Amino acid sequence: MARADGLKIGVVGATGVVGEILLRALERRRFPVGELRPFSSGRDPKARVRFRGKPIPAPGISEAALAACDLLFFVSSDEVSKARAERLARAGVWVIDDSSAFRMQANVPLVIPEVNAHALSAGARLIAGPNCTVTGAAVAGHPLHRAVGVRRVRMASYQAVSGAGREALRELYAQARSSAKNLEGGDLFPRLAARRSSALPRPIAFNIFPQVGSFRPGGECGEEIKVRDELRKIWGAPELAISATTVRVPVVRGHSLALWLETARPLSPARARALLKNKPGVRLWPEGEYPTPAEADGSDPVHVGRVRASGAHPNELSLWVVSDNLLKGAALNSVQIAELLLKKGWLRAR
Repeated sequence: MARADGLKIGVVGATGVVGEILLRALERRRFPVGELRPFSSGRDPKARVRFRGKPIPAPGISEAALAACDLLFFVSSDEVSKARAERLARAGVWVIDDSSAFRMQANVPLVIPEVNAHALSAGARLIAGPNCTVTGAAVAGHPLHRAVGVRRVRMASYQAVSGAGREALRELYAQARSSAKNLEGGDLFPRLAARRSSALPRPIAFNIFPQVGSFRPGGECGEEIKVRDELRKIWGAPELAISATTVRVPVVRGHSLALWLETARPLSPARARALLKNKPGVRLWPEGEYPTPAEADGSDPVHVGRVRASGAHPNELSLWVVSDNLLKGAALNSVQIAELLLKKGWLRAR
């Protein structure tokens, strides 16, 4: 799809879950797309996406077509990003990568615009977006960290199935339908563990499990390591102590976090609320109310509620944080990075 003005924008992984959300975000925020080049895995020769009301073919990746873009959004796998992103950035294409391939690479900025826009530079054309789980913690905790310094973070996540992709969602729905049939047949207590699961480690309908990613030596799973390493990099706090337990729950969309933040200096809940109220990208809920994934679904900000003293340490606060993992946790954050590049005058038609 081409227009006379604007930029050549490529989206690698355009037919995936995050790719679809990213296209809608580009439309809604009126990003100056002159020509959209969506790319799929190439397995379906009839693959299409819709953009500005029109169907557009989404062929497999073409190196020449990628290199002709002004900006590329990678919302595919680590393997796809590793094979192409660095080379394209060296050739002059701006690349915003949503995979985990380059997040911890020293010369690649890992950016959440409301937190560390200063990490961007005109010379670093490959930019990484953060893990969808760490985003909520990074945005919500940042004003408190700036004000009094956060020394320790403890976190329990409750992560939506959409974070694991389309096949995981299909498993959730199939398992829920199976349970509904059992209920119609009078079986109130079907054996959930007997269900088959391939996209996720355990059956997910009416179940939860404390594993997101594969387990590593020492007992942590991949998501817990990402949370620790990425939050340190985004906040510029290499000595930050972090303990996380990441949990998959039978929610379609929206990650929730229980956060405990121990600060270097005392910070009252009232002062913390005042800092959060003025933070761009945060919606602070009134005292006595709290967000859930249902309220965060389809919304841009990071939602924060239940700000209170933890009672476990004089300088520790507890927060409840919810954000849309497909929007601020992925697609929206990438579009906001691109908007910053435009604002700085670095992103231009070549």
